[in-house]
Amino acid sequence: MSQKYFLKLSILFLFLSTGSPAFSQKMVSKRSTLYTYLGTSGAKLNQFNQMLEDRGLSPLRNQYRTMGLGYQARINDFILGMELLHNRGSYSDFDGYKMGFRNSRALVNIGYALTEESKFQLIHYMSLGVGYLNFQMLPTSPEGNLEDFLANPEQGFILRENDIQKGSSNYGNFLTEIGFQLGYDFDIPGRKEAVSVIAKMGYSFSPFEGKWEMNGMAFDNTQAGAFFRIGAGITLPDRNFFYKDAAIGLQLVTGFHFTSPKRFNQVLEQNGYEPFDGLPSNLGLKIFGESEGLLYGAEVYNVALKGTASATQKHSLNSLRIYANLGYKVIQYKNFGFGGKAGLGYGNLRYTLTQTDKPDFPELFEQRNFDGYLKNSGLMGKPEVFVEYGLPMTNRKLFDLVFTASAGYELALGNYRLGEFDMADYMSAPYLMFGIGVRP
Repeated sequence: MSQKYFLKLSILFLFLSTGSPAFSQKMVSKRSTLYTYLGTSGAKLNQFNQMLEDRGLSPLRNQYRTMGLGYQARINDFILGMELLHNRGSYSDFDGYKMGFRNSRALVNIGYALTEESKFQLIHYMSLGVGYLNFQMLPTSPEGNLEDFLANPEQGFILRENDIQKGSSNYGNFLTEIGFQLGYDFDIPGRKEAVSVIAKMGYSFSPFEGKWEMNGMAFDNTQAGAFFRIGAGITLPDRNFFYKDAAIGLQLVTGFHFTSPKRFNQVLEQNGYEPFDGLPSNLGLKIFGESEGLLYGAEVYNVALKGTASATQKHSLNSLRIYANLGYKVIQYKNFGFGGKAGLGYGNLRYTLTQTDKPDFPELFEQRNFDGYLKNSGLMGKPEVFVEYGLPMTNRKLFDLVFTASAGYELALGNYRLGEFDMADYMSAPYLMFGIGVRP
């Protein structure tokens, strides 16, 4: 499934990278930027809050916090980019349970610069993309032992729309944002790159009503609200380069992680559940920069397994990986490149066990004990080697279409215990990944 999704997105990259005749008749200025940010937003869950008020309970808080990773390319005054956002709502306590939501979005940004290329940037943009939503009500003190959890997993309820815990290819539904971005560059002594400080403000929303309804309850406003975000990143302005021998590019990546939760499967079978089968799927985003052979960047991807646990239950085993990478390109011959990188980052591991059928609200809220999960997190590290091929896509070489193949070994820098069960051997494994993307 993830490979089909990867192919569709690859075709989109090819389409975007070939549409360049608008720039062929004038001098071209380019800059590319890698950035990260934090922010806040929010909107009221009117229907759910009304149900709580009917029972004499306080409404959920209407604010959620945002963290994100983004890429932006500017060619003259045209802006094209992509962002991954994670939003986490404020959780409320109720009768020994914690209630709240989190969501994530993958957005493509298209915009126009309202200022000339300089240290100061003012951009108006629109974002189009897809999302995921998790709403849950689970015990404040969850079960801490794997055997006890598997014997009694009905701890609360978990509702998911476009469940990326089963793989990133499950992102769905149409989302959009409209906003403005302010930015200012600060030069780095001795380097051609600059630090860009940014602020973004605007409004996000789901344009089609009812697309985020779960179990008879509307959750559209979890994907809506006015927002304000601030952040910083690395940018490559044209003014710092006599000859542009640096670039920041964007890639979609997928591949194979040669690992299997064999010992965990044995515990599942001993407790009457079906084991996971096959290798985990993955799909992610890589942002990579290069300047005089020095490589740097970030990447995010999901490693996911899913399956049927029993006649009435489904389960998933998911791990999110976020890396900061640093490396060096050893060989650059014409369009071919070869090099190595090392990555250090964050990983989590989440096992979810859910009932296939649950009642609608308000019965779900009253009965509430259907699902549960165990989770853990820690540090991850990896060495990696790669080969790449860059294919110029226009007469003026505005973009290269970049193909990569990389191999490495991920190492869990922690035990990653699920209910005291050590999962480090599952998290540590060799991998082979392939990417396709664009590089200005």
